[in-house]
Amino acid sequence: MAEISPFQGIRYNSEIVGDMSAVICPPYDVISPQEQQAYYNKSEYNIIRVEHGISQPDDTTTQNKYSRSRATLGEWLNKGVLRVDTAHTFYIYEQGFVYRDVKKRRRGLIACVRLEPWERRTILPHENTRQRDKDDRLELLRATNANVSPILAMYDDPGMKVTKIMMERELPGKLLIDIEHGDDSHKIWKANEPEFVQRVSHFFNPKSIYIADGHHRYETGLAYRDEKKTQTGSSNEYDGFNFILMTLVSFSDPGIVMLPVHRLVKGIPSEQLSTLLERLNTFFEITTSPIGSSDLRDDRGIPIRVLGLQEGQVVNLKLRPSAVVDDVMPKARSSVYKKLNVSIVEHLILESILGLPEEKENVVYTPDFEMARRTVEQGEYQLAFLLSPLPVTTIKAISDAGDRMPKKSTYFYPKLPTGLVINSLDRKL
Repeated sequence: MAEISPFQGIRYNSEIVGDMSAVICPPYDVISPQEQQAYYNKSEYNIIRVEHGISQPDDTTTQNKYSRSRATLGEWLNKGVLRVDTAHTFYIYEQGFVYRDVKKRRRGLIACVRLEPWERRTILPHENTRQRDKDDRLELLRATNANVSPILAMYDDPGMKVTKIMMERELPGKLLIDIEHGDDSHKIWKANEPEFVQRVSHFFNPKSIYIADGHHRYETGLAYRDEKKTQTGSSNEYDGFNFILMTLVSFSDPGIVMLPVHRLVKGIPSEQLSTLLERLNTFFEITTSPIGSSDLRDDRGIPIRVLGLQEGQVVNLKLRPSAVVDDVMPKARSSVYKKLNVSIVEHLILESILGLPEEKENVVYTPDFEMARRTVEQGEYQLAFLLSPLPVTTIKAISDAGDRMPKKSTYFYPKLPTGLVINSLDRKL
């Protein structure tokens, strides 16, 4: 079902850029304006200049951050700041990090994956998207004709067969990138031996691939592919624009950390806020605990917790066994969807009880407990709804049911870095 391909990766020339940790950055959608400027300041070669350029007051429809991304990418290639690998290659990637004081590592295969429409169910989504993000990414694709940031995708491999295949190879001498920066590390090995390429490609052929992080980029890839086919009239199925850059990680990988995304809410009328606890009591068993007495990262099995509803207290919500929520859920949704805590917050609490519209302009999303606590304590937001983590297999369950979670439901930590390997869509695979 899934077709993966080695490709000629574009990588930084360390002899020119020096410290490799100074030229990579996270994906565009988790970078604040302050962080964006900080990455600009880190290095004149930081990939932020291509991935997420700064807009200028005098920008026009033809001279803007996207045209500057195209010019920067072209200049770096011409000057040898970026170099194209001569051989079509799979890349083995290992990301090291610390989570809750525990050292972890996550291993994946960087490859080009053939774009398939959702309805073929070869590539499966689990989360809804926002149009404005897709518009932004499509403009960048049109300008650069390159995948700058890989999609994080997952596959089912309970026995970790692919990981074993990757790590049983003779790796010495094949290390291309080795970055150590504090607790974070990034290692990339080349993997282009014919036997390895054949074994791994054969493994994925009957598999489905599940998008973990990068739904906007995938949908943008589909739209761009269709544009290019129309523009070029090409019927060559191995044109680069028929594929997209992914890092493929097993559901069984011990380095997978999937965090919940919490909801911060403001603009609730005072009369609604004063009766909210009473209305929640209809559906939930409610307990409270002092904020200072618990680590907010530890949900202690409580599905939903609320900050800001009672001063100095965490309000704990557990759905009553007798509660009927089907009436407030979208009718076409699967049973898996309707049981998700994030769905209960979105549809029962935010939409039904608080009356917020589907777009929820007064809601901000964050995986950061401390940010949630701080913004409520400072009065920037009235309430924070803290969600408990979901097992990573929830992605497979919701996707296999043909459904998607509400937007901003999951956050994979840490994000895959942008700039380690770039894929040009000009080349044939």
